Amino acid sequence: MHEMTKGANVVLGSLSDEDVESVVVSLGWVSPTGEGDADVSVLLLDENGKVRGDTDFYFYNNPCAPDGSVQLLGKTPVGEGSEDRIGFDLKALPDDVATILVAASRYESARFDELEDLRLTLSDGSGEPLLTYEVGDAGGVSALIFGELYRRGEEWKFRAVGQGYESGFAALASDHGVDIEDDAETVGDAGMDDAGLDDAGVETEAVGEAAIEEPPSAGPVTEQIPEPRSTPEPVAPVTGAVPSPRTPDTDAVPAPRKTRPRTAKKKVTLPKALKKSLAENDAWHGARLFPVSALKSDRDREMRATSVLLAVMAQVPEFGRRLTAGFGAPAGRMETFTEVSLPHGDTPRRPDGVIRVERAGKLWTALVETKTNGNPLKAEQVQAYADIAARRGYEAVITLSNDVALEGSPLVEVKIDRRRKNKVSLWHLSWAEVAHQAQMLIRHEGVVNPAHAWLLEELLHYLLHENSGCHGFQNMGPAWVPVRSGIQDETLCQGDPRALETVESWERLVRQVSLGLGGELGLKVLPVQRARRDTDAVARRSRMADQLCQDGKLQAELRIEGVAGVLGVTADLRTTKIRTSIDIPAPEQGYPLSWAKRIVRELAEAPADLHIETLVEGETGGPRGTLERLRPEPGDMLPKTGVKITGFRLSLFKSMGAQRGNTEAGFIRSIDEAVHKFNAGVLAHLDRLVGKKGA
Repeated sequence: MHEMTKGANVVLGSLSDEDVESVVVSLGWVSPTGEGDADVSVLLLDENGKVRGDTDFYFYNNPCAPDGSVQLLGKTPVGEGSEDRIGFDLKALPDDVATILVAASRYESARFDELEDLRLTLSDGSGEPLLTYEVGDAGGVSALIFGELYRRGEEWKFRAVGQGYESGFAALASDHGVDIEDDAETVGDAGMDDAGLDDAGVETEAVGEAAIEEPPSAGPVTEQIPEPRSTPEPVAPVTGAVPSPRTPDTDAVPAPRKTRPRTAKKKVTLPKALKKSLAENDAWHGARLFPVSALKSDRDREMRATSVLLAVMAQVPEFGRRLTAGFGAPAGRMETFTEVSLPHGDTPRRPDGVIRVERAGKLWTALVETKTNGNPLKAEQVQAYADIAARRGYEAVITLSNDVALEGSPLVEVKIDRRRKNKVSLWHLSWAEVAHQAQMLIRHEGVVNPAHAWLLEELLHYLLHENSGCHGFQNMGPAWVPVRSGIQDETLCQGDPRALETVESWERLVRQVSLGLGGELGLKVLPVQRARRDTDAVARRSRMADQLCQDGKLQAELRIEGVAGVLGVTADLRTTKIRTSIDIPAPEQGYPLSWAKRIVRELAEAPADLHIETLVEGETGGPRGTLERLRPEPGDMLPKTGVKITGFRLSLFKSMGAQRGNTEAGFIRSIDEAVHKFNAGVLAHLDRLVGKKGA
């Protein structure tokens, strides 16, 4: 893999013998606290280094180009942190796009020097990494250009940029032709009245920086360019689409007229509200496009689920593209097939499905192997399909099951013959991820065609039905009962391999819960993976397994986009209790009694058994009590010694199920219910207490 230094550039075609028309760029970083994050954005620029219009700006609220040339694929947990992935179909880009700028920006007053291991990785369509760029010390900037892809004749090149903007993304955007809107509206009215917190304002200052000069096209494949110059540029009136940076106001004086970066409007098309049913009684069930009542065997479930999914992928382009872009598929006409017979030795093989995408006369093909109802993938089957794909020149094999793939722990071990000219990439999808993508499109991002919206609703109903066998990861595995019994009997010893299996199952469950919660909220939800630097995923799980043997607890943290703090989930196998909690910081202004009154008032609709603990400086913990007890006397939350309050911890407790399966008493269902109860009862009120980050 080619390692880049700041200012260097390279011809993409020189890095791979394969076609580099489709590439995936990944931006990654590590937060020492586990709470730091940034928003990725892409700008398409013309020969003058400016956007051609509003549609040339892609970010969290505008994640996909209509022609599929740019698609923000979302975050993926990797090692100690996460990676934000962006798919580019370079052939689909209009001819007047000369440069693709890949950047990221932080919220409010956060800076990139608070993050570690800033890096960019570029991979080809098969997932093979081609180059990497370690940014190094980014400095105290809130917006950063990681790199850029640009045309030189018929070739595409990549340049490692590493240019920062102290004034934030508004300055970066205006520097490249995205204007700022002059709007008299303030950003919100989430002030903290008597507690002393003011409304969240918007930064008005935006100092531009000069774009990097283009070096001559002639020269070696890798060359150095000078550092960019910094020159201020005026800010023009707005037509662009910029995610809103937010900074807190500190003066009591009424705020002047502010400028507010304007985000692109979402195109949301939902099915029309149903009229009153014509059914005689509740026993009458409406006809469904994809019925599940007749499914009897695992084979029936696999065949039905594969056919239903592939048919909807082919008919709803937004959905099909969303699922295949990360696998290196180009944007083009998609057709899907089931039960295709392919020669393989003396006995033909029949993969569950085939996906083909045509663009500019070229075909991209993936074989699909499906499992439902918790059935595991078979290594020999997947290996056979990988061999067939390699011989026939196909690009990928996609496995689909209830299981969730983890970094460093592949679900099946497959050997790829590297001597073959054609590279075959192996990818995995979980049914939970498929449902998540459908839910994000239909409930939050929108589908333009009403018929397509209805198809996605029918697919989602099918996937979530218990009889479909597609409702996700549903079994903690054979090691779960012995581990749980060993912890309760205090007979489980460190080094027991069953503890490691349980930790892996726990990580899969946490990942699935994150997908479900993210689909419900329409926000990015990712597990926080705290680990020492230079520690791989396998070593991190081994350490977690030893900790499980020692204290009997399975722990996880979820970072929810726009929510201050992280959601903690702890399953105590000794006490059989599940704890969900979040820490909120103490306001910088106001009086402690006002804080306490405000918390009780804003949590009026929260569960009465919500535990509130006051966090104090230099001590393990302050006063605590249930919301029911604190409502008449909020002052009981305050320490008597006058020690400084640093924040408040909100917690809910729930008994865990004892069984392994998907019954009402099941452990997996208990975790899922605990997280969703905390979201509905507690997180829904946090924006009024602490505000939200970003736009």
